[in-house]
Amino acid sequence: MLFAIVGEDVPDSLHKRLSVRPAHLERLEKLQQAGRLVLAGPFPREGGEGFSGSLIVAGFASLEEAKTWGSADPYVKAGVYASVTVKPFKKVFPQ
Repeated sequence: MLFAIVGEDVPDSLHKRLSVRPAHLERLEKLQQAGRLVLAGPFPREGGEGFSGSLIVAGFASLEEAKTWGSADPYVKAGVYASVTVKPFKKVFPQ
């Protein structure tokens, strides 16, 4: 099943983000290699520098597994994300 994982950044997160970005991308690459990653990317801050959060859509066996994966993200551990929300996701387009 697919899940949307949305991380909301703390204010002024850019420096923290950049410091752990390689580890964050490494985890995403593993999901991609396993054929489980649908999409991933940040939300740019409107009219400013940095990002306000990120979206990952990926396949997991359960909501619990998706929550566990999301809470172990390097951005969580480094204090980039103030919160992480995980919800089931239904992909409609593209087919």
